[in-house]
Amino acid sequence: MFKYLNTKNFKSFHDHYLFWVKIFFLTLVIFGLILSLFLSPADYLQGDTVRIMYVHVPASWLALQIYAVMCVCSFIALIFKNRVFTIITKSIAPIGFTFSLISLFTGSIWGQPTWGTFWTWDARLTSMLILVIFYIAYILSWKIITNFHLAEKLSSIIALIGLANLPIIKFSVDWWNTLHQPATIKLTESSTIHSSMLTPLIVMFLSFLAFSVIIFLIRFKLESLNLRIHSKR
Repeated sequence: MFKYLNTKNFKSFHDHYLFWVKIFFLTLVIFGLILSLFLSPADYLQGDTVRIMYVHVPASWLALQIYAVMCVCSFIALIFKNRVFTIITKSIAPIGFTFSLISLFTGSIWGQPTWGTFWTWDARLTSMLILVIFYIAYILSWKIITNFHLAEKLSSIIALIGLANLPIIKFSVDWWNTLHQPATIKLTESSTIHSSMLTPLIVMFLSFLAFSVIIFLIRFKLESLNLRIHSKR
């Protein structure tokens, strides 16, 4: 099945559909901002401060999901020696890193009026900070190590080690007493968030996801060209 996952197919998608993905992103983000800023209600306790959620939560979701994809691709790259998965991982790492920073930054802004402080060594916040460190370690491994094969192997190992942190982030609010509120959106149980807030949240998540696809396609094309240049040396 790996024959369908090659740089040629990704480049073809980039050349033919990138414009429409951009249009899809702009449509979603405009619609999402209208819902989030004007149509969704203020929280009965937090007031308009709760609107930070429409950036913070989607960014947090994507930071975790992108890292999970990195782990899967790194594992496949190590076992099957398929380089396209290395390029995928290398291409999406800065995207996930950016979303993890947005998550921490917006979380701090949200925490000040809610908790009375910008930062506390809460289990959720601390484990999210560790995720940022793993992102940095992965990216730096490619910057520091000049040998491509060594960087490929070491970066994949770093990504896989960081996998252990993902369930800690997810379940930290259940395992420990934390300031961070428990999950309000659940797949196996009924969600405790009202649809008037859930709808803009989902729309903003989809718009962030579309933006991630745009950046990924651009970066994948560049990384593929860099790999081709490296192979010719």
